[in-house]
Amino acid sequence: MSNIYSISELAREMKVTTRAIRFYEEQGLLLPERLGQKRLYSLRDRVTLELIMRGKRIGLSLAECKELISMYDPAGGNSMQLSRLLETISSRRQQLDQQVMDIQKMQAELDLAEQRCRLALERASGVSKETNNDNRRAGP
Repeated sequence: MSNIYSISELAREMKVTTRAIRFYEEQGLLLPERLGQKRLYSLRDRVTLELIMRGKRIGLSLAECKELISMYDPAGGNSMQLSRLLETISSRRQQLDQQVMDIQKMQAELDLAEQRCRLALERASGVSKETNNDNRRAGP
């Protein structure tokens, strides 16, 4: 495995589009070297892209990913980065918990609305049948 990647190699390996890679580059997250028109991505760029993709999978914003990546400090044991990541995970978990509760409330409201509609339909059908039966009995 080489430590230098072209944009197409990196895109293929990481299963993203070249457009996405260029976007992350525009955002200052990836810093490829240039050889004429060709972009050359380093192992660090590959790891950064991997971290971005992992962050997206757990629902982090690009700004949150960028902040966490910028805090990388192997000499300091990455304790600040890891602490911030834990805070971000906790916040994201709270958001998801709230969304789950909101969805459950919405489902309960839908159940109630459905139940009321079915009951109203049954009543309307019963009234229609009774009206039709009365009309047939009355005859011409």
